[in-house]
Amino acid sequence: MTAPALTLSGLHKAFGPVQAVQDVTLTVQSGETVALLGPSGCGKSTVLRLVAGLDQPDSGAVQIGGQDMTALPPEARRVGLVFQDYALFPHLSVLDNVAYGPRVRGAPRAQAQRRAQEALALVELTGLEARRPAQLSGGQAQRAALARALATDAPLLLLDEPMSNLDERLRAELRASLRALFARVGAGVLLVTHDQREARALASRVAVMRAGQLIQTGPAEAVFTAPATAWVAAFMGEANLLPAGPGQVRHIPETALHLGAGEAWPAVAAPAGEGGTPVTVTHPLGPLHLTLSPREATLLEGGRLRLTVDDAQVRLLPDDREGA
Repeated sequence: MTAPALTLSGLHKAFGPVQAVQDVTLTVQSGETVALLGPSGCGKSTVLRLVAGLDQPDSGAVQIGGQDMTALPPEARRVGLVFQDYALFPHLSVLDNVAYGPRVRGAPRAQAQRRAQEALALVELTGLEARRPAQLSGGQAQRAALARALATDAPLLLLDEPMSNLDERLRAELRASLRALFARVGAGVLLVTHDQREARALASRVAVMRAGQLIQTGPAEAVFTAPATAWVAAFMGEANLLPAGPGQVRHIPETALHLGAGEAWPAVAAPAGEGGTPVTVTHPLGPLHLTLSPREATLLEGGRLRLTVDDAQVRLLPDDREGA
């Protein structure tokens, strides 16, 4: 059985009193893209640095391709790293930038340049080999940085907010091409991002971080449609959240309910309310969840719609939001 591209076991990392990473355990299979998703300061970039060897964990282990890399320096790890600012050498051509990785790993110049040409073809930059980074557009520079990572033939690619410097139009164009590219390359990909749309478009699995801890991990669609807590639902940005407390609830044994037409929210809250514990009722109702026919909606003045929801699945979540 082939070893996973990446295995993280109980990673801890503190910077003084700040617990940046706490007991992070995660696996990335070969050919799989996993998005490490969370707000700024949650520890996701620190996890990436621990995998790359740029920082050392206080405890825990990093395995790449089944081999323990925890104590090895960055140059000894078989990873391709794409930084947020691309980190292309301004004095080198695109070809020499991409060939840099294989050269550092000991490949002869001719072999390194041949591998660079292949990587540039993969990201559709053939013909731009002689340009300098300053002569590239933002999208071209991002793809050149990705080609440099691909040229190393590493079994694991690490991407740190790779599209944060691009405008929304370029991001949308690159998402589709990058997912297809990752599928062709076959390497494991760990993508660090705070952009939910980017995670949803590129990743088969999502790992949500908060305050240094993994809160929820699972298939991308499952995490978006079935968040584990109210904080995850709010962070994903597509859920309707309604509080339910003592005196507003009745006992219902299931954690996934259905609202019938005309039922009030207090009639379908949570068993936790029996003991006085507040919970949150959530339904991730958004544009992607609606399909309307002319019979089901009335067009009002100003382009607004009036419609009736006959049946809506809701979930009961522990309310872990601060100040909720």
